[in-house]
This record gives sequence, C-alpha cells and structure tokens, in this order.
Amino acid sequence: MALLVNEKEFPFHAGMTLADLARAQGGDVDILLVNGYPATLQTVLSDGDQCWLWKRGKAPSAEEMQHLLYARHTPGVQVRLQERMVGIMGLGGLGSLVAIALTRMGIGSLLLADYDVVEPTNLNRQQYFVDQIGQKKTAALRDILQRVNPHVAVTMIDRRLAEDDIGVLFKDVHALVECFDDPAMKAAGLRAALHHLPGVFYVCASGLAGYGENNAIQTRRLYPRIYLVGDEVSAAAPGEGLMAARVGIAAHHQANQVVRLLLGAENEAS
Repeated sequence: MALLVNEKEFPFHAGMTLADLARAQGGDVDILLVNGYPATLQTVLSDGDQCWLWKRGKAPSAEEMQHLLYARHTPGVQVRLQERMVGIMGLGGLGSLVAIALTRMGIGSLLLADYDVVEPTNLNRQQYFVDQIGQKKTAALRDILQRVNPHVAVTMIDRRLAEDDIGVLFKDVHALVECFDDPAMKAAGLRAALHHLPGVFYVCASGLAGYGENNAIQTRRLYPRIYLVGDEVSAAAPGEGLMAARVGIAAHHQANQVVRLLLGAENEAS
C-alpha cells in the first residue's frame, strides 16, 4: 500500500491524514492537494491517493525538478533532453515562446541571441510583461526562464547577429531555431546552417501572420536536418498583423520539432 507524494511513493497506513504527511515532510507546508483538489491537514487519505505538499514560494531543488520532469516525461526521455543544448536566434513572438516551451520540457542548456529591447507593441504576441518594457529582451527573457525552471543553463548573446557569426556562435548546439523577423536574416540563417553547421538540426519559420486556418501551419522537411514551420504564404501586412494565437501555434511547432529531432523521432542521425 502506498501514496504518491510529490511524485514519489510513500508508505500508506489506514487512518493516515495529510497532517501525518506534513510532519514526515518537515512540517513547513501550506499548499495541500489530494488527487488534484485542495485539502486540509485533517483530510483522511486512502491507499493510492496522489498528494502534493508544498511551501508557498519555495523553488524546487535541481533534484526535485528533475524528479518532477521524470515523472511527467519518463526518465528515458528526460535524461536525453537534459543532455542537449538548443540555440534560438531572435527572442520575439516565436523565440520567446520557443524558449519557454523548451525550458518547461527540461532542455539542459539554451543559447539565446537577440539585441533588441521590449517595446509596448511587442506585448500583443511576445512572452514579456508590461513591467519589462524598455529592458533588453535577453535580460527580460532570462528572468522569465528562471521563474519557469531555474536549473536550465541559459547563455545570452546580446548583439545583432551577422551571417558569418552563426556558424561560429552556434557550432556546439544540437539544434538551432530561427526566429528572425527580417527576411534577409532568415535567408542568412538558412545559408549558415547548410554550409557551416552540418551536425546541427535547424528549424526555421515562414508564414504565420494573421488569424488564418490553424492547420495551415505545418512542419515540413526541406533538406536533411533542416525543417520549415509555417504556411509559407502569410506575411505581416495591413489587416493581417502578427497575432498571439497563430504565432503561438508556429512557435510550438518549432519547439515540438526540436524535441522530436533530439529524441530521434524523425529518423535523422543525431
């Protein structure tokens, strides 16, 4: 007989309450959940209950965070993701959300590049907050990622990238995500990936403006190791701006494609 307490097995005995568990956990807890519902210290438990006991505001240790990710993703998946580094070029609507998604999934290291600041017009689709207006995107996103998972290693490149930089700065990543707004830099990134990053998976984007059909956003293979996300048609224009929902669909396509590649789901050499 056992309970699942903070995703770990714990012995159960008849008549056990959450107060008993709280004492066993050191007593300093104020968030109590049983099977997904709020509970009190007087709640009587049953064999097999899933319990959460937590101190409000406490950050999980690296070991606790890994255990939580193991429980949700399975250890085999999580160990492989933990060993990988992903680069992201551009931290706007796509890049900021890709970074957050990968951080939530437990990627071991992120190498993130942008030179811009958070502007009021960014807030309709980018993952920043009103109180971050005027901050460098690198600094603002680092703060957000630390709140999501403080144990992911994050390195920032706070500069405007040039084509010649890409093959040097991102040579050690396992996957590189292109999230530029500038069409010229999109082309530069693809050229750099093809010619200078032969061992790196590359996920780029084109066509995600407006509020068009959800399923028009697709992921397709351009070349070995090179994938393109988007509808490949829609561009920002009057009456068809970049909007949070469709940008978010594309960003999550990119993040999921990175994970598929890193875990070998695309039958590509890793």
